[in-house]
Amino acid sequence: MTTVSPVVKPVSQMWLAPGSTVSIQDVSWKEFESILQELGEKRSLRVAYSKSTLEIMVPLPKHEKSKDLISDIVKILLKIAGKSYEPFGSTTFKRENIAGVEPDACFYIQNYQRMIGRRKLEPNDPPPDLAIETDVTLKITLDAYVAIAVPELWIYDSKKLRIYLLRDGHYIESDNSPNFPNIPITQIITATVQRAWQVGTVQALKEFEGALDVLYQSFEE
Repeated sequence: MTTVSPVVKPVSQMWLAPGSTVSIQDVSWKEFESILQELGEKRSLRVAYSKSTLEIMVPLPKHEKSKDLISDIVKILLKIAGKSYEPFGSTTFKRENIAGVEPDACFYIQNYQRMIGRRKLEPNDPPPDLAIETDVTLKITLDAYVAIAVPELWIYDSKKLRIYLLRDGHYIESDNSPNFPNIPITQIITATVQRAWQVGTVQALKEFEGALDVLYQSFEE
């Protein structure tokens, strides 16, 4: 009788085409931590972990452009609103033995002072106040955000932005952002991202900032 032994190779040796996603089940927390260490910090792929399932996603170039543009838009919104913040990019956030997730971008707003000068996360640090994801289609990623307890999550997918707010342990879709009240976030971000594909990122951001100035002036009248 022939015995078949499983072939075991490091995750870092897996080749994934841009835009592809792979799910690996029955991954322990210790294995998840080992995989993160193996992959290192300087990488383009994103990971999410929840309920013993690991997701690995390789973004497309259009994914990266949307991510950077929306992140820039948030910075403009915060600047014009006079709000301080600390950006934490694609930091890996964890809830030990339960979940881990890496946003495309994230921001500390209410808790920004606590995170000034922080070079790595401490066990008792709060989750970011706002996280941004693009092209999220799998439930594991959302489950991880619930476990990490990120209060506000933006997901840009299929040329549309959706705002999700954490309420009683699950996300509900909202038309408004508590971080930017009275601003039609879903409409202006969707329009600006599409505009960037037509005229370029710099021009689209200039137009966005000009429109935002007009909007805030109308509030003051």
